[in-house]
Amino acid sequence: MKYKGHSHNFTLGLGITVFMVALILLGFLWTPYEPDAMQGSLKLNAPSILHLFGTDQFGRDIFSRVLVGAGSTLVIAAGTILIGGLAGVALGAVCGYFGGWLDEGVMRVCDALAAFPSVLLALVIISIAGSGKYKVMVALGIAFIPSFARIVRGEFMRLREADFVIGARLIGVPTPRILFVHILPNILPSLLSSLAIGFNNAALAEAGLSYLGIGVQPPDASLGRMLSESQTYLASGVWCAAFPGVFLVLLVLGVGLLGEGILDRFGGGR
Repeated sequence: MKYKGHSHNFTLGLGITVFMVALILLGFLWTPYEPDAMQGSLKLNAPSILHLFGTDQFGRDIFSRVLVGAGSTLVIAAGTILIGGLAGVALGAVCGYFGGWLDEGVMRVCDALAAFPSVLLALVIISIAGSGKYKVMVALGIAFIPSFARIVRGEFMRLREADFVIGARLIGVPTPRILFVHILPNILPSLLSSLAIGFNNAALAEAGLSYLGIGVQPPDASLGRMLSESQTYLASGVWCAAFPGVFLVLLVLGVGLLGEGILDRFGGGR
């Protein structure tokens, strides 16, 4: 892993991501109003000092709901990456290093899973297991395993015959140490960039599932559900859709630029 100098994408992405995550963490600890508190007299109030993002069709504070909804998105996307990333890295490392019948069998299963779009595969799993925050997380995590496995497999295949790996084998270094101490650190830039892309895909998939009504369920707030509920009120309360949409775009933009900046800065480990 070689440092290749300053990256504007990295700096901008890090700044946006830190700012967005700080707001989301604030939402876990404090919100200006109770996110689910309804007040008919405040229905569709425009943004103001009292309600920074305005209120929705039920008089609920949109800023409070956006913070809580973005927290759900962050938790689900992070959980998806944890499940899909850990399983995918383990499978990819073993298959890429050893090859043979194990690699062939696992990759054929991954090919079969990858034949379905991740959201469609998650829909199938959710239809069997049921909807809800944690079930969506597990469903998306399973759906993302093949993509991580293929990326890591390719990197391990590229490095398994490198001089430092051959040298480690010759002096009797245990295989797990070769996999996760010698090879894995050398693919971190590519892996972290892939995790950033996976995070964004998971965040958008969660928003899409919630938009369809099969993701995060009430009373939990969700950016996707907020976008769905605001469709009817675009003419009279465009802020109901604008702020959840902008918040989601900024979160995805920040993480995407950060992932691209890691590759810019470290050159993908090559």
